[in-house]
Amino acid sequence: MAVPLKYNLRNLFVRKFSTGMTILGVALVVMVFLLVLSLAEGVRKTLTTNVSPLNVVVMRVGAQSDVQSFIENERFAVIQGLPGIARDAQGQPLVSPEVVPLINVPRKDGKKTNVVVRGVLPAAFGLRPMRIVEGRMFREGTSEAIVSRRTQQRFAGMEIGDTVKAGSEKWTIVGVFDANGSPQDSEIWGDLHDVQSQSKRTGGYSIVRVRTPDRAARDRFIAAVKGDQQVKLDAKPEDVYYAEQMGTAKPLQFLAYFVGILMAVGASFGAMNTMYAQVSARTREVATLRALGFRRWSILASFILESVLIALIGGAVGAALAVGIVNTVLSDPTGTNNFNTFAEILFNFRLTPELIAGGMVFSLAIGLFGGFFPAARAARLKIVNALREA
Repeated sequence: MAVPLKYNLRNLFVRKFSTGMTILGVALVVMVFLLVLSLAEGVRKTLTTNVSPLNVVVMRVGAQSDVQSFIENERFAVIQGLPGIARDAQGQPLVSPEVVPLINVPRKDGKKTNVVVRGVLPAAFGLRPMRIVEGRMFREGTSEAIVSRRTQQRFAGMEIGDTVKAGSEKWTIVGVFDANGSPQDSEIWGDLHDVQSQSKRTGGYSIVRVRTPDRAARDRFIAAVKGDQQVKLDAKPEDVYYAEQMGTAKPLQFLAYFVGILMAVGASFGAMNTMYAQVSARTREVATLRALGFRRWSILASFILESVLIALIGGAVGAALAVGIVNTVLSDPTGTNNFNTFAEILFNFRLTPELIAGGMVFSLAIGLFGGFFPAARAARLKIVNALREA
């Protein structure tokens, strides 16, 4: 005989309180699981947006980020003459020397943290898709600066006209830019020579960024940098460089799965306890179903399906709650420390369809695990004994 689905569906409404509490428990687990994963996804998305595989970053050998690197002026002069560099419409090589000091400034909550100030030449804007969304561009040779929209929202004193101070260094904010959620959305940008002077790094640059016309030229340029004994520097594609920065997100991903698994175990035992209670309360009904001709496997399948259905409803509720929280309470930029640059990387929580699908699979697993053993107990009940117990 088929699985008594109508009986299981009716039971969900007859026992509203226990059904509702189980749905709520699963929903909370899935919601927390998705929120923590959306945090890690925000970091990953930030470090991969607008990152070009044709851009090459040149740094000191052994440096893990531009903050830790330094390239002397003499070496930079050699880099500009290496093969494989693309040129702009005026025939100039697309090379961007950059200085990257850190400054310690207060967030809007009053706590201080490090922010990257990037000194650049106009060539830097040809290697990254950025646009001014408020105010204007800084002028060369001045202590003017522009900040990203996220930086403006995250830190105090970043409005146009404000002066950012850190020790003897100071810049006047004249514009706000949008880098489309890329790593540059965590930074302050100013004139290269002014930043060099204020940070006392006039002898060289932190990093050199180069655009190559294609992958073959990129590989030739990287080989030239690594093989030049006069330069003795390291070079890697920009996407590889930022992929290595993803170490920042790994602790968050580990935390998401660790917390999620702990909570899932708790939720599974909660669902199991609920289903055990329902089996005990429905001993007479199970015996009646068996007497009507439903086989053991039908009883087993019916209780597992009931548990899975409850868990899936809980998963859907949890996903809806997570979407609502991300779009309202957590809509502003947040930040976490980048262990390679020692500066904050700013990002928004990102809840993708893939993460939501993962949350539903997670709730399905809770339903299967939580429902199997109570279902097996129900299937093993003997008709005569069950009727006597009832």
